[in-house]
Amino acid sequence: MLILGAFGAKILDEISNSAISLSIHKSIMFWLRQCRNNGITYLYSTAATSHNNLLAEILVNSLGFSNEKAISASAKVTLKPGNNKPQLVINFLQQLGLDKTHIKSLVSSNPRLLFSDVDKTLKPKIKVFQELGLSGSDLAKVIAKSGSFFFLSLDNSIRSNLDYFRKVLGSDDNVAKFIKREPRFLWGIDAPKLMPPNISLLQNLGFSSVDIQKLMLWNPRIFTQKAGRLKNIVDRVEKTFFLSRDCNMFIHGVYALVWLDESTVKKRLEIFRSFGWSDSEIFKLVQKLPLCLTRSEAKIRNTLNFLMKELGYESHYLASHPTFLTCSLEKRILPRHNVLKLLNEKEPTKCSKKLYTAVICSDSKFLERYVLPFKDEMPEVYDIYIKSRSQ
Repeated sequence: MLILGAFGAKILDEISNSAISLSIHKSIMFWLRQCRNNGITYLYSTAATSHNNLLAEILVNSLGFSNEKAISASAKVTLKPGNNKPQLVINFLQQLGLDKTHIKSLVSSNPRLLFSDVDKTLKPKIKVFQELGLSGSDLAKVIAKSGSFFFLSLDNSIRSNLDYFRKVLGSDDNVAKFIKREPRFLWGIDAPKLMPPNISLLQNLGFSSVDIQKLMLWNPRIFTQKAGRLKNIVDRVEKTFFLSRDCNMFIHGVYALVWLDESTVKKRLEIFRSFGWSDSEIFKLVQKLPLCLTRSEAKIRNTLNFLMKELGYESHYLASHPTFLTCSLEKRILPRHNVLKLLNEKEPTKCSKKLYTAVICSDSKFLERYVLPFKDEMPEVYDIYIKSRSQ
């Protein structure tokens, strides 16, 4: 109605300011009378525009929307006189820990969220997350990805999925981990209908409840595949990686091949061959840690180039130490190599550890063992580590 009213006003202006034929004049006046008879008036559209301008102003002032995006979002809904829900919703979301970026994203995709009743609609659904133990930044991140969640039935959709996840995952703690990873699974699928066929398939193939829980926490997409495709993935793990189903790494192989089709696996294997690896070394690596193939071709190539061509590591050593191939070259291997190199140059007797030992340490352990003990007498060690990680 807003568009028609504004258009009608524009036509009235042109009628009064232009030389226009009598027949067209009569046609336009008839159209305007029809609009007026149907309640589409210029006065009404002006009022609607005024209230939507107020909403746009709220979006600009409270959330930092640009004028253009605020007008676009406010045009999708109508703010009635005296309606203070938008500001109440914004305040509520901010109290939960969502920043402006989170709320802007929610409102941009679902402007009607601003007209939700905080007490009747939002709080009961937020309580679902809080009952799982989610709070603070974890809660804010989940909510920021869950715009459509607020418009679904709490009992018929959300709780139905939640009860099913509890049954499969075994604890609220696991459900919370799952929801943090894939919040859309709580409201975006019909879990009790979609997931059981794949769970039954895995059970029939000998996967334990613990294995299924691990897979679900690692990669929930596995359970939304067609059962035939999942069966094919399981078969490929045996044929491609030569892993038996009772092997501890078999579950890792399934996880890897969910992401990789046959042609991609072949390309990854060819990279190792191009660096002189034998097939036995390649399969030794993959059997120890199938997930090393999930890294991009560029990352695999760059890591091999650094370790083999610059540092001189042999393929047989790397095949026995597969964790090297899953670590970030830029964020982990290079920074730690730079620290060890400096320590060995200045204090060779104080640091005789190998790079692999340093690479597999957690960040806190690495700082504790290799950086902080030398911070006072060798401050450059700390500086080079921080600088390397920031590049």
